[in-house]
Amino acid sequence: MRILISGAGIAGPTLAYWLAHYGMRPTIVEAAPRLRTGGYIIDFFGAGFEIAERMELLPEITGSGYRVKEVRVVDGKGRRVAGFAADAFARAAQGRFTSLPRGDLAACIFRKIEGSVEAIFGDSVTGIEQREDCVRVSFAKGAAREFDLVVGADGLHSRVREAAFGAESKFEKYLRHKVAAFEVKGYRPRDELTYVMYTEVGQQASRFAMQDDRTVFLFIFADESADGAEGIEAQKEALRKRFGQSGWECRQILEALDETKELYFDRVSQIRMNAREGLWTRGRVTLLGDAASCVSLLAGQGSALAMVAAYILAGELHRSGGDYAKAFERYQELFGPFVLMKQEAALRFAGYFAPKSKASLFMRNQVMNLMRIPWVADFVVGRDIADKIALPNY
Repeated sequence: MRILISGAGIAGPTLAYWLAHYGMRPTIVEAAPRLRTGGYIIDFFGAGFEIAERMELLPEITGSGYRVKEVRVVDGKGRRVAGFAADAFARAAQGRFTSLPRGDLAACIFRKIEGSVEAIFGDSVTGIEQREDCVRVSFAKGAAREFDLVVGADGLHSRVREAAFGAESKFEKYLRHKVAAFEVKGYRPRDELTYVMYTEVGQQASRFAMQDDRTVFLFIFADESADGAEGIEAQKEALRKRFGQSGWECRQILEALDETKELYFDRVSQIRMNAREGLWTRGRVTLLGDAASCVSLLAGQGSALAMVAAYILAGELHRSGGDYAKAFERYQELFGPFVLMKQEAALRFAGYFAPKSKASLFMRNQVMNLMRIPWVADFVVGRDIADKIALPNY
């Protein structure tokens, strides 16, 4: 089967790996001119960790990752006011836990297929025409081509979803927050293996020191308007306006922002398509990862969930022996209820990043301090990171 995958993030290359493993012919098309790097720090564990192990990726992923020792909340003068030891996460995951930049995980996966799977960068899907025996796909730059199936793995703002299912507004649930992330070299101070957060009512700035003298920064802030700044300079200005009068190191971080040429800036949203009604699938087209069921950054598991979904979709296509309709149905039956549960859980975490009041901020800090007690940390973390899905063996 010739299968076009739109998107070279996490879901797309994972799917390509498993499709090629089963003897199919995947092609990846990616709008960016090259593999995207950087991005915010993600925690990687659970079912996604198991998929990585089956792909023989664990040595590379853990080598690129970090074992965070402390989560620390500071006040406007940099003094510790809350936090806890992060080893509870590793205990709950029985050691199968690491933290790493999202772009580093994507690069690890892509290297597994590089040179063996057709990959087209700097182009994107503009049209989809479904025929009885194939899908004819138009591209922004390249000539139109025919494929047996098309998979949209192109994220929250999926072009495949728009072409085959309709406007993004039909499916997006805006969570009234925006997020920005970037990294720089040479920033001081550094707190090794410590995730440092400064939270005010309605917003948070954080940093994490990485290898090669790099530091990654993450901004999250409440915003009722879903409208976003267009272009990197407008986005930088939006962050200056929002955090320019904040305490801690915010002014210094914004000075570092001036020098960066790569900035991730987006609204925090979920994609809600009812998998039980078959809305991930339309004929020979299906959706994967954030394009189908974005849980949002607040859930903290989007990358691992994308890998699980890709594994299941490829396995069902293999098991069905070419009956793609049956494979799509089984993919949705197996993964749909699981990801819906993760989406519901994510809605509880907005107050953790950007509390709505001083009272909420105070209570959050007290809970984080309680997590310094090992049994409390084990209970809270164990409840939140459990993955209740049994991975099939294909």
